Amino acid sequence: MTQPPGPGAGDDEELLIEQVAAAYRPRARDELRYHPAWHDLDDAGRRRADEIARAMRKVEAALDPEGLSTTARAVLARIEGRGR
Repeated sequence: MTQPPGPGAGDDEELLIEQVAAAYRPRARDELRYHPAWHDLDDAGRRRADEIARAMRKVEAALDPEGLSTTARAVLARIEGRGR
């Protein structure tokens, strides 16, 4: 996983990466939406966020009794009409 951010300007980038890697996404009606922080990262930051997100989803799925990540649960809830 990521290292804790050190002092200085890197803190902002680390925060953006963690926000993008997290499962939370602001709700949108009928459109796919990236986390707003995605647009503030450069290519390297986006790749790092993707790597972290993939690792986090694997851990979530391993801990879930049905083997689902939080992202999978959120998608299923919306399909089933529970996520409104």
